[in-house]
Parts: sequence; C-alpha cells; structure tokens
Amino acid sequence: MTRGRVLVTGGAGYIGSHTCKALARAGIEPVVYDDLSNGHAEAVRWGPLIQGDVRDRDRLAGAMSSHAVSGVIHFAGLIEVGRSMHRPDLYWDHNVNGVAAVLSAMRSADVGRLIFSSTAAVYGTPAGLSALSETDVLNPINPYGDSKLAGEKMIAASCVAFGLEAVALRYFNASGADPEGELGEAHDPETHLIPLAIEAALTGSRPLTVFGQDFPTTDGSCVRDYIHVADLARAHVLALGLDTISRGFEAMNLGRGRGTSVLDVIEAVGRACGRPPAYAVGPRRAGDPPILVADPARAMKRLNWAPEFADFQAIVDTAVAWRRSRRFDASTPLPAAA
Repeated sequence: MTRGRVLVTGGAGYIGSHTCKALARAGIEPVVYDDLSNGHAEAVRWGPLIQGDVRDRDRLAGAMSSHAVSGVIHFAGLIEVGRSMHRPDLYWDHNVNGVAAVLSAMRSADVGRLIFSSTAAVYGTPAGLSALSETDVLNPINPYGDSKLAGEKMIAASCVAFGLEAVALRYFNASGADPEGELGEAHDPETHLIPLAIEAALTGSRPLTVFGQDFPTTDGSCVRDYIHVADLARAHVLALGLDTISRGFEAMNLGRGRGTSVLDVIEAVGRACGRPPAYAVGPRRAGDPPILVADPARAMKRLNWAPEFADFQAIVDTAVAWRRSRRFDASTPLPAAA
C-alpha cells in the first residue's frame, strides 16, 4: 500500500498523530477518526478529521466509504493500566466494542486490511527475565491487557471467517517526541513516566512517584522496554505495505529489545533537563509486572524494520526538547534549564 487513504482511529492522539505524519511522508493520506477525548485537534495536520465515537459502527462505515480508504489503523481506546483495575467495565466497553465496530464497518465498506494497536500487556507477568517473543504465553494480569487480547482474538477470528488481513503490533513503552518538534506527548491527565519525570524536573511542581522499589530487578524498580514513537509510527506504515500476511493475521512485538528501569529513566531525564526530578517511592501499583522487554526479531524480519532511536538518552532528549518548546495545553514554552 503505497498511495491512497487510510482511516486512522485515534489519529489525534500521541502515537496516532505521529503515525499520520509517517503515512503522509509515505504518500498515504490519513483520514483521522477521533472523539478528541484524549487527542488534540491541533495534532491533525495531514488529512481530514472526522469526530466520532469508535463504537459507532455506522459512522465508521460512512467515513470509510465516503473517503474510499484502503485500510484501517486502529489506535482508539483506553490505555491506562492503573485505571483499568478500578474501572474494568470502561475498558471492556471501549476496547472490545470498539474493535467489534471497526471490524463490522470494514466489512460493510469492503475494506480488507487492519493494523491494530496492541500491547505488551497481553503477556502479563513473564516467567523469567528474558525478552518476550510472540510465542510466549499470553496471560494478562490487568483488565487493560485482557481487553487488548480479546481484541486480538476477535480480529484473528474475523480474518479466518471473512477473509480480512490484519497485523497486531504489540507495543512495549512508547516514548519520545517527533524529532522535528511538530508533535509530542500531551495526555490529560498524564500518566506516563517520562513526561511526568520531565514535568517534575522542569517545573518542580510536584515530585514524581516511583511505584515500588522492591521488585526483583537490579535496582528494585520496574524495568520496561522504551521505544521511540517515530519508530512505532514507521512500523505501522511498513505493516500496511506487507505483501502477504501469514494465515490472515500476525502479531509482532515492537520494542528496542533493551530494558530500562524507572530509576534509569529518572537519571536520563535529569541529564536532559539539567536538573534531576524530585521523586518519592510509593507502594506498588496493582497490575504492574516487574519487567517487560521485547524480542522484536519477528518485526525486524517481516517488516524490514529496526529502531532508529536505539539509545535511550536520545529518546528522552526528543521528549524534553518538545516539552520545552510547546505543548498543546500550554500557551507559553518553559524556560531553558539553567
């Protein structure tokens, strides 16, 4: 798929907007479908915006048909692990019913290819400390992971039953910002570690909370595989262009294959900001596994893809540069660090 239009649900959000930029650079027009509950209209710059609920099957089908899209990238959904422990009903509703609506709309509009935004949370707590491959056991430990795995299963079944083609891209930890400074991470409320640490370092408004320092890791804090959002975006474009998809459905991990602890993140943010973020250690968060690191070999082979941002400090540097320059919900930039 090297031209035409693609519907991007959640395209006004963090990963979605970066992917829209990557699509446009590849000669594909992104048609954004977003309810703007977590996204930003200002981030929709490379194609039209259709405002709508991802569970609205008829509105989705109308958007696909009227814009004659040749594929769908499905980002829209709820993503906060902690919140899913308290409101699992919302996650099953939005994440599972959203997938069902997208699949039904695709059949109605005769759209045959889907790229699905999935997650490392489908693996749950790894049995060991080695990197996770797609053949590892899928055993989510929180409702967020449950809902995303249910979405994968629904998509795979639809590929068999209706002849669709789909790729589920299992992200590890999306991070960083557009290297050209046009886009960045601006959730409201923000729940992700790197932007919270940057905010703590640059403004000193409130200390960062480290959720547990008694995990079975080198420094006692959680370890995650952080991948730059531009590398994620590029993988979506490549997945759209796959000539064939094995048995109609494939799942692929997207990560650097390297783990970084929470305390390592704090140190990297301190270097980038010129001052360390203040932090306090709190209790563990329910549903947090101690370590999640990807084996991205399948994506590297199938997509001819590799992370361009292999160095974690470089990832953090892009996030800090964007936060200093602008933010969708701020009218003035922050001052440079002393």
